[in-house]
Amino acid sequence: MSSSQMLKGILEGCILAVIAEKEVYGYEMTEILARYGLNMVSEGSIYPILLKLQKQNSVTSEMRASQEGPKRKYYQITEKGREQLREFQSDWFVLSGSVNKLMDQIKTGVEEHES
Repeated sequence: MSSSQMLKGILEGCILAVIAEKEVYGYEMTEILARYGLNMVSEGSIYPILLKLQKQNSVTSEMRASQEGPKRKYYQITEKGREQLREFQSDWFVLSGSVNKLMDQIKTGVEEHES
């Protein structure tokens, strides 16, 4: 399984987390995610998720003038989006902790068998 396939399932939560910190436009979102090591995420991956989040009323958007070209669509998180983010974070911490524990144990087991 590729990292991009694994990422698809968690990208929505990552996007909500970024928008919860500050209002952003699409390209800015890719830059922020890249700073956290998610540089494989393209704008083409982000926009369908943003549209889905808007349809769910998890985020809203507003067109604003830009000093550098055309207007940009800025996204803001709603209370429903904050609730989704809290649920995602809770689920993520349980899941990632369990997976890390499993991988650490298997890694240890592999090292013991290699000796």
